[in-house]
Amino acid sequence: MAVTKSERALVQQWRDVLALHARTTCELDRALHQHGLGASDFEVLDVLAEASAEDGGAAYRVQDIASRVHLSQSALSRLVARLEKEGLVTRGMCSEDRRGVRVALTDAGRARHAEVRPLQRAVLSRMLTESPGSASRR
Repeated sequence: MAVTKSERALVQQWRDVLALHARTTCELDRALHQHGLGASDFEVLDVLAEASAEDGGAAYRVQDIASRVHLSQSALSRLVARLEKEGLVTRGMCSEDRRGVRVALTDAGRARHAEVRPLQRAVLSRMLTESPGSASRR
């Protein structure tokens, strides 16, 4: 089966997206490590902070967070447990569905997010605005 030029270009474009994601995640992990966070940790804090800003501090259901941070529910549950142990989030049962779990930022989580947000945004800006050629030479 012959591979067409357009198919090769499509696959290369996909691989470039994956490579950019991997490089960006590694850069975020390196930058956030000094603050005791990884890229996924920050994403959860960021989603919760956005929710707090929009609706005055309400909690998010775990499955809603999972769909926004692209983690499996089990991986997210472990991450949330770690963040809770560090005092950055709290977990509680959903009042409308006793099987569900809601997660909310603590004051410490809000403070850590505010402290680290500029660093995370700077890494995103640098990684996502540099030219593709310079990114592949890293």
